[in-house]
Amino acid sequence: VGGPRSTPMKLRDTPSACPALWRSLRCPPAELRLDLVLSSGQTFRWWESSPGAWTGVLGGRVWTLRQERDRLWYTVYGEEEEEEDGHTGEEVKPDGAETDQILRDYFQLDVGLPALYRAWAAADPLFAKVSKDFPGEVSPGSLESCRGTHPPPLTSSPPAGVRVLRQDPVECLLSFICTSNNHISRITAMIERLCQAFGRRLCHLDARALHAFPSLSALTGADAEARLRALGFGYRAKFVSGTARAIAEGLGTEGLCQLRAVPYPEARRVLCALPGVGAKVGAWGRAGEWILVAGADGGARWQVADCVCLMSLDKAEAVPVDTHVWRIARQRYGAVLGGGKSLTPRAHQEIGDFFRGLWGPRAGWAQAVLFCADLRKGQETTRSRDRARGGQSQDSCGNGHP
Repeated sequence: VGGPRSTPMKLRDTPSACPALWRSLRCPPAELRLDLVLSSGQTFRWWESSPGAWTGVLGGRVWTLRQERDRLWYTVYGEEEEEEDGHTGEEVKPDGAETDQILRDYFQLDVGLPALYRAWAAADPLFAKVSKDFPGEVSPGSLESCRGTHPPPLTSSPPAGVRVLRQDPVECLLSFICTSNNHISRITAMIERLCQAFGRRLCHLDARALHAFPSLSALTGADAEARLRALGFGYRAKFVSGTARAIAEGLGTEGLCQLRAVPYPEARRVLCALPGVGAKVGAWGRAGEWILVAGADGGARWQVADCVCLMSLDKAEAVPVDTHVWRIARQRYGAVLGGGKSLTPRAHQEIGDFFRGLWGPRAGWAQAVLFCADLRKGQETTRSRDRARGGQSQDSCGNGHP
């Protein structure tokens, strides 16, 4: 208790606020839709801080992003350096070439989306139908005026803009361990509590404190599991702290990142050996039933590993398969895969192979589009139902990943 308190910085939600501190990249909505990508369960560290503006933590820095026509605008906030009088030091304008590259890498902007969409639609009539019905390009000016709770008006332009992020492997892995039997809103709140409790404070924006994702050393302390349980992580506390310890004592952060250079099956095998991914675990349900959770069987184990492979380890061919994807493969594509009535490792492999054969080497990206379309449709249905009841909507997406 006590000690100097820093003066909060003010959120910069438009380039007109401190123009000298904003930069932009050319990035049309056909290549990226922030409102779809940052809210679809790939990452849990961004929120719509004002209409059309998305604020979050990336690479140990706090950013605000927004799109206006064919430009992706961004501003980066300086890290707090508390002085003896309780004020923060001068904010240093970041190197533009460096921050441009961070965003290009994070959003994988070197991958052109429109050609991929055309190829997927040509190969798959169902993808063509779903993508046709999916929100397309945002009307000019609507990104500046539309709130996230109401999807922006759309033109008849071809739908696009959903892409796979390239995240930090440690953050991605530990975050997806938290997704079992969960939904996006709750996962986001859990990750926020995790960062507040274990992460380095970066700055205050208005009244909100922003923290970096915790280091491995912060999560391997003797009391880490108990503290995570106190934060509401439940059975996941053991696996977050256990995986952090296994990485710290084994692969190390560098070794985990080096999985980007190994073949996809090898990366998945290494991930499945980690306690938070590969351990057999379950939980008792309210009706006394035993509920399988992350790592409970081969299918669930591969599901978490594939999310990490796809979203942080450059394995664009990885197709995370849950019971929803399994059902789609059987019912919509008529694929008889894996045998049996449960999502076994064999079924997971055969379903992944089926979609890789259908969509090609970026099959995981194609699945992300279909998942996002399905999620948006479900959110619209929930909002319509809640408006009819006069209630409030809450998103839900099963395990919270494509």
